[in-house]
Amino acid sequence: MNQDVGIVLSGGGARGIGHLGVLKVLEECDIKPAFISGTSAGAIVGAFYAAGYSIEETISIIEHHKFFSIAHMLFRKQGVFAMHAFENLFHRYFPSNSFDDLQIPLYAAATDILKGETVYFHSGDLTHAVMASSCIPIIFQPLEFNGRLYVDGGVLNNFPIEPLIEKCNVIIGSHVNSIKKESEKIHMRDILDRSFHLTMSNAVRHKSHICNVFLEPPNMSQFSIFDTKRARQIYEYSYRYALTFKEELMELREKL
Repeated sequence: MNQDVGIVLSGGGARGIGHLGVLKVLEECDIKPAFISGTSAGAIVGAFYAAGYSIEETISIIEHHKFFSIAHMLFRKQGVFAMHAFENLFHRYFPSNSFDDLQIPLYAAATDILKGETVYFHSGDLTHAVMASSCIPIIFQPLEFNGRLYVDGGVLNNFPIEPLIEKCNVIIGSHVNSIKKESEKIHMRDILDRSFHLTMSNAVRHKSHICNVFLEPPNMSQFSIFDTKRARQIYEYSYRYALTFKEELMELREKL
């Protein structure tokens, strides 16, 4: 049952907590993905879910460790945040550090910044794959891994549907970066975030048509990419939005 269902989880910093609201509604509809593909925050959430952590456990972990807060700030030449600060943390929650031990196969998209190409990790070292996927340029230092230099997967692909197209007959997309095309004002700290997602919006829109169901909670820019203090609010907001798709998802479930 459900062996051909895949879910795509976009990047989005703290807004990625919204994916957990979508996953909660999928659980209520008895839809469990056979494959997960994620970028950045989507790769982090996807890894916890694929490893068997409950939604409540994952929210609590994110709240406690403040994954996207300024707690890990280091003023370095190549970036502000240090990715190595997350290494021990990921090892704690993924002690085997292997894709092979996940309950659901996971693809984590990262960008090889020197070759200018997307890399989809799906085997081997889980911790470094998730870290590579999450290196937001300027904000995080690039991650050197296996002789290659990686930054956030969203630079080239913030909605990594590609690994699922040949594997899944049904694809559900969760995109947590909805932004208004026009804005009356913007804070300087949000310039990079808004620029990044305006650039990616057309590509995401094209891929959304490939999905059987595409969920995009509106006005997610009300939450900062560092807004872990509002984790519960982000989760509840996305959950309530995803509930509006429950009838459609139940109909899809009946066809599986």
